[in-house]
Amino acid sequence: MTKPIVVVGSINLDLVVTAERIPMPGETIAGESFKTYFGGKGANQAVAIGKLGYPVKMLGKVGTDSFGAQLRDAISEAGVDASAVETASGSSGVAVISTTHRGENCITVVPGANGEITSQDLDHYRGLIEGAGMVLTQLEIPMPVTEHLAEMTSRARVPLMLDPAPARALSDRLLASVDWITPNETETRMLLDLDGSDWGPDAATRAAEALLDRGSRNIVLKMGERGAFLAESNGNRILIPAYAVKAVDSTAAGDAFNGGFAVGLMLGKSPEESARFASAVAAISVTRHGAQPSMPSAAEVERFIEAQTLMRS
Repeated sequence: MTKPIVVVGSINLDLVVTAERIPMPGETIAGESFKTYFGGKGANQAVAIGKLGYPVKMLGKVGTDSFGAQLRDAISEAGVDASAVETASGSSGVAVISTTHRGENCITVVPGANGEITSQDLDHYRGLIEGAGMVLTQLEIPMPVTEHLAEMTSRARVPLMLDPAPARALSDRLLASVDWITPNETETRMLLDLDGSDWGPDAATRAAEALLDRGSRNIVLKMGERGAFLAESNGNRILIPAYAVKAVDSTAAGDAFNGGFAVGLMLGKSPEESARFASAVAAISVTRHGAQPSMPSAAEVERFIEAQTLMRS
């Protein structure tokens, strides 16, 4: 029997403004368009997995506002089992996103119902979590809940993948409880208290080694157009090049990568193969607008990889 991936995390409505550039602090500029999309890092990753055709279950909360039912329905329609998505009194989570035509973005997240997830909720769904093939989580839910989840998965020997976003400092104890941590440049700098120096392959290698020294088991550093750096506890180190595409919206690229990486691992691919597969999922996602609407199907990923292989041969 195939064990599902379980995603514990945030479910948001994304309010997206597109402009020529992102405004500076205190500045007002004219926007070009406004759209709403279903998002939240947890829901995005669950939808990425669901659209790839792998069994996935979501554990989270939505609000009693008009968005709540829409958010739950959206992930269900993408193939996600939403039976563990509960309703909390008050507003649903909201993300306000400013983006440009070059794919740049900045994001402000208001937790809403996501902040109402408790450790007791995890205990209630213990069977769901302990029966997972892998659990994915992020940092858009309360930190004590994330730490409790890490303890649960460690005891049950269920692999846990942590996307440490939004960026914040984490304890060595939490890092040591995570099987895969997948920070981007900003999050890596926060984890290691690094300055704004160059973020090339050498810097990525040093950062990965520093995270391993702090107890992390396996690491994927997401480096945007520079690719992804894989560092495993067994000594394997490799830079996975990014696919060259024309980006229009990078909002959920990291979530697409995590979903694709988890699916690859669950399908029995090696970490390197899984990272290459995840890079293709992320590459397709940045060529489309929105978070969840940008996630590709498994067939689209296969065609994309085949086309890229032909172009390089």
